[in-house]
Amino acid sequence: MQIQKEQVIIDAGKSFKLFSPSLRDYFYWHYHPEVELIFIEGLTGIRHVGQHISSFMDSDLVMIGPNVPHLNFDYGLTSEYRQIVVQMKEHFPADVLSGAAELASIEQLFKKARYGIVFKGSVKATAGQMLKAMEGMNRFDRLLKLLQIFQLLALSDEYELLNDQDTSISLYLKDKVRMGTIYGYIHNNYYEHVDVNEVAARVGLSTSAFCRYFKRQTKMTFTDFVNQYRINQAKTLLLKDVTVTEACYDVGFQSLSYFNKLFNKLEGLGPMEFKRRFSKA
Repeated sequence: MQIQKEQVIIDAGKSFKLFSPSLRDYFYWHYHPEVELIFIEGLTGIRHVGQHISSFMDSDLVMIGPNVPHLNFDYGLTSEYRQIVVQMKEHFPADVLSGAAELASIEQLFKKARYGIVFKGSVKATAGQMLKAMEGMNRFDRLLKLLQIFQLLALSDEYELLNDQDTSISLYLKDKVRMGTIYGYIHNNYYEHVDVNEVAARVGLSTSAFCRYFKRQTKMTFTDFVNQYRINQAKTLLLKDVTVTEACYDVGFQSLSYFNKLFNKLEGLGPMEFKRRFSKA
């Protein structure tokens, strides 16, 4: 479960790869030199790009620059979902974009992608529909549509940079601690007692060294990360036939009032309002 370099294979005669991977049961903390655009539709999931960790709701559209470590967006999903991924050849920006003044805005978009970019609102919805349409196109039309998508994203102000610095793999190659071990421990124990001393021992660090390491890696304390993970799992439960009280205790919280307060802090609304607003039941 150590960080892996993905070997991206793009067919001859193509400058990018369009596919729909399904890895929900596989922790894939990885990187690759190819720029990637991911669109996923699902109830709720984890977004971990570089040092940024958050969750998404309903759908997510993220552009990731070269060699930026990231977790597969369908990791741990228990509901149905659809995912479309575009991976561009390593030299796509230089071969396709450089020298064409008309593509200058797209070239700037690719530079921003080194920080990880999440797109929101109407631009996310529109780009998602355009990506879906690409699946039935021939090679030439796919390329034109992809450039249209990039131009749409480049001109939009409905986005957020996920990291405040370049988080390419050079920052991670010296790291011998396995994030996969940490994720695996949390995933298997979040609904019970999560012991920071135990997970620290599993990755070969003292508790104090582990806490410093985890904060450096994610810009979050271990406790904050576990709580966010629990809230994300609770969101999935709330969208099913589960009450707020049941969701609270099922994901490991011991206090309903604390669960309600934390849920509101992280999501901007209470769990009952969340359930009413988003449940399709």
